Amino acid sequence: MAIVATLLVVVIPLFIPIIVDELLLGKDHHFISWISEHLWKSDTKGYVIGILVFILLLRLLSTLLSILQTKIFVSISKNITYQMRVSLLDHLKKVSLKEYETMRVGAVTSKLVTDVETIDGFVSTTISKLIVSSLILLFSSVVLLWIHWQLALFILLTNPIVVLFTVKLSRNIGKLKREENRAIELFQSSLSETLELFHQIKAANKETYFFKESEKKAKELKEHSVNYGYKSDAAMKLSYLIFLSGYEVFRAVSILAVAYSDLSVGLMLAIFSYLWVMVTPTQDVINFQYVLATAKAACKRINTIFEMEQEPLPPVRKDPFKGHSAVSIEVRHLYFRYAKGSEDERAKEDNREYILENINMDINAGSKVAIVGASGSGKTTLSNILVGFYPFEQGEIFYNGVSNKEVALSTIRENIYLILQHPKLFNDTMRFNLTLGNAYSDEAIENAIRIAQLGDVIGRLENGLDTLVGKDGIKLSGGQRQRVAIARMVLSNPKAVIFDESTSALDVHTEAKLFEALHDFLAERTVITIAHRLSTIKSAEYIYVLEEGKVVDSGTPGQLLEKDESYFSAML
Repeated sequence: MAIVATLLVVVIPLFIPIIVDELLLGKDHHFISWISEHLWKSDTKGYVIGILVFILLLRLLSTLLSILQTKIFVSISKNITYQMRVSLLDHLKKVSLKEYETMRVGAVTSKLVTDVETIDGFVSTTISKLIVSSLILLFSSVVLLWIHWQLALFILLTNPIVVLFTVKLSRNIGKLKREENRAIELFQSSLSETLELFHQIKAANKETYFFKESEKKAKELKEHSVNYGYKSDAAMKLSYLIFLSGYEVFRAVSILAVAYSDLSVGLMLAIFSYLWVMVTPTQDVINFQYVLATAKAACKRINTIFEMEQEPLPPVRKDPFKGHSAVSIEVRHLYFRYAKGSEDERAKEDNREYILENINMDINAGSKVAIVGASGSGKTTLSNILVGFYPFEQGEIFYNGVSNKEVALSTIRENIYLILQHPKLFNDTMRFNLTLGNAYSDEAIENAIRIAQLGDVIGRLENGLDTLVGKDGIKLSGGQRQRVAIARMVLSNPKAVIFDESTSALDVHTEAKLFEALHDFLAERTVITIAHRLSTIKSAEYIYVLEEGKVVDSGTPGQLLEKDESYFSAML
């Protein structure tokens, strides 16, 4: 379509020498005589009107083909960017939690929106224009060589100077665009973080400081944008100036060619027309240099997402939970530590300290186990490892006798439910925050609400389960949010449950009622409780004591109290 549409446009200037030379100057190109012999006979006015109608039909057909071509290119680009976003989201879905915790949400959002849109514009508009422009320049060059090859060679050999000049400029413009994109990312990250933590910022009375930081990033963005904006425009205008200067030179040389060669006035006008036809395509080729540099920068930024570490996939996938109502968990010689500093520092063993060291645990299926220890002892880190959030360096975990190396992380999380101390809620309805988009019967939801002691809470909401809870569940108290998380757990019906300080915001009376309601539900399930309060772990059958990342003691509650009542109480 591009080829046909371009050919239709390129042949139009050839009618000018026919009209001028044959009808006005009496020079025969055998075209009017062919029309008189095969199509129709007429006077000058009739031939001019007939050729005019024919030219308008050519332009109409060329325009229709160009519109269709643009539609196809836009469809291609939208499909490419859609697949790109799907691929990015699929990669992010599998990114390890440890990697996720170090990334800036605003920066990732910027890449999925702004940079992908840059690629979209590059494919849908720039490449389309480049193809059409290249074809116009090619066909125009062929026609110019046919009209007057000496003059055509002069035009075609001097034109690349413009392109070479713009290539050099594009390198600097591409660098400026990368700096502008980085400034956009920093501003977006700063703003997103400030808005996400707005409640905490208000509580600390630090609005002026944090918004001032965002203002600084906005100012840097403005400076980079101004720098890129006027310099890129100046570069393009300078390139265009060189081309127009060349156009004036070519026009002067064409007039001399008429005076000192056999080039006719009509053909000279045709050359002028082709020079003008080539202006826009040449400008598109010039602009391509800048847009290409911008698109390359966007690709590099997008690739940083694909470079993010993903959760490992086991070579052999087994389901040790199938056919069991509970889970036995064995931890053998587990070591875990966070990497510090640069790659060189991470390579040095002495620059990394173990958060958990030589952890060994035996948790029988259906047993009720507690893990206690002072703050910073590694309890929450261990709970995250048990559900596969953090990869560990050494050791092994067995679920119902099957190694973690043979079990998919999704399978582990489907059967072992971790309830965090500070559960996250969506800015959606209470129903969605309970079901998380899964389909449950009304009876199942009512049962989960009853067990989680949420009946009175929902009854006080203006629209019941259809009430919007606000950003991060702002309409709910900390204890109510913890009960929402427990209701989610009941609905998911896991084989094992890990309570990580999950009732710390509840008063003792509500906590007692909650665990009484949970008793039957948890009876046959494996339960691991991480807590400080004695009331929370009073039903534990076995207790592990963590201190500075090591298991320093274990036993039944009675055994630990007999060993050292004051020490055990301090751990709680």
